[in-house]
Amino acid sequence: MIKSFFEPLRILNRRAMLSLVIAEAIIALICWQLSGGGLIPTPVKVLQTLGKIVQNPSFVDDLFSSLVLTIKGMFISIIIALVISYLSIIPFFNPIARFVIKCRYLTLTGLTFLFTLWTQDGHELKLSLLIFGIVPFFVTSLLSVIDGINKQEFELCTTLRMNSWKTLWEVIIVGRLDQVFEVMRQNFAIAWLMITSVEGLSMSEGGLGVMLIRANKYVQLDVVFGTLVIIFLLGIFFDYILGKFREWLFPYTKLSTR
Repeated sequence: MIKSFFEPLRILNRRAMLSLVIAEAIIALICWQLSGGGLIPTPVKVLQTLGKIVQNPSFVDDLFSSLVLTIKGMFISIIIALVISYLSIIPFFNPIARFVIKCRYLTLTGLTFLFTLWTQDGHELKLSLLIFGIVPFFVTSLLSVIDGINKQEFELCTTLRMNSWKTLWEVIIVGRLDQVFEVMRQNFAIAWLMITSVEGLSMSEGGLGVMLIRANKYVQLDVVFGTLVIIFLLGIFFDYILGKFREWLFPYTKLSTR
């Protein structure tokens, strides 16, 4: 059994994989506990601080603020990315879509001042920066989905005497809705990762990012680690929920992956 854990290309069943994950997590926590202390808080200390953070009256407001900003940014970003990706099928708009992809390499640090001039308040600033950071990754993933479509599907539509607009609707828009949802799920991690950074630009609305910045400022590392654990667990939870939503909305995807 143990030998199979180190054998290349070995596929473990669900029970064996769960046992392996639990064992490695326990080993990691033990190593952390033994190597911790001093400046770096131990898991026990982080767990104690975690309980205090959750019981804090302002925690719910900060969490709600981060969730609302993330969901709003995700919704607007996916709409913009879908429009750009679908228009990329038209030759005139294809260079624009390719340029948006290259914007992945632009840092938000140098653009903060520009977005500050364009926006009216702190909320719009955070939202616009979040959208600007997410959209290029959405478009990149969506164009990969479009480029991966088998040419036979387009040829079938031609055989059925469909025009180019009808083909766009049937093959790319309707035919790839499940993959669009998967792209949204995968890129949610990027949005959730960025949320703590953009919230630091305007601290009046609160948020998990504001909690991290304040804790870092006063070197409250136990609060920092506790907040990071909350962000990490919430990210895993939302990834699981989005995965279940995809299986519910598109049950055939579950059949095709097994």
